[in-house]
Amino acid sequence: MKNSAQIIGLPIISISDGEQIGKVKTLVINPEKGSLDFLTVEQEDVQLSLKAIPFKKVVGIGEFAITVENVHDVIDLSEIPIANQLVNKQIRIKNTKAMTRKGQLLGEVTEFFVDEETGEIIGIELRVGDRQAVLPSAAILTYGKDILVVSEDAPQSLLDDADLLISQQEGEKAVEDPSDEQTAPGQEKVSAWHSHIEGMVEEAENIEALQALREKQIALLKGKRVTKDIFDKNGNVLIATGTILTAEHIQRAQEEGPSVIVDLSMNVEA
Repeated sequence: MKNSAQIIGLPIISISDGEQIGKVKTLVINPEKGSLDFLTVEQEDVQLSLKAIPFKKVVGIGEFAITVENVHDVIDLSEIPIANQLVNKQIRIKNTKAMTRKGQLLGEVTEFFVDEETGEIIGIELRVGDRQAVLPSAAILTYGKDILVVSEDAPQSLLDDADLLISQQEGEKAVEDPSDEQTAPGQEKVSAWHSHIEGMVEEAENIEALQALREKQIALLKGKRVTKDIFDKNGNVLIATGTILTAEHIQRAQEEGPSVIVDLSMNVEA
């Protein structure tokens, strides 16, 4: 478990070459999922667009640094529409008010806590009257720009220490662990069918999102000039320096994988 203050400002290190890519500038929250989805990156050189790292690309969050596999894990936010949407929502959590559905003010949020493995927000710290308390994320109904809406029983869910969030989370996982439960007759087939349907829906959504991203990349890159040779996964020149990009060039780079299309995106000019 990490709080936001332990993440913001950390150096970001590429494992493949041992170089510092930049520092964590801000945390991009997904209010629908209640999770940390992206880390924006502060770099020394002047950037024309905002860069970020998807949380799923983070290898580890240590005391002194965040690690990723390589520099290609840093992306331009303009390439991922959903990331731009989340940034524009400006969900900050800290310094917001926690209020119940019926309008009762619970307190002011001073910090929040993240599962460093999944990015899930597991709780918030808030000032309640003259004391500090911790509220598990299960009691949070809505993450808003200025207000967090919490359940009516949130006051009874307050904890005295953030460390209690971990033990509570572990207890919930143990209760939810299906390995300790007996499957009712016929339930196994029903569960398998539900999983199959959910998998099909998720796959369809992923395909649609990928297609939208590829179309966005083509629109951004088409007509631009390549400033250095772009190589395929086998080390062969895929697109030569000076090439004016067509949709076909960009599609070939997309087919080679994310690292190639990112390399192309970072080495073009109008």
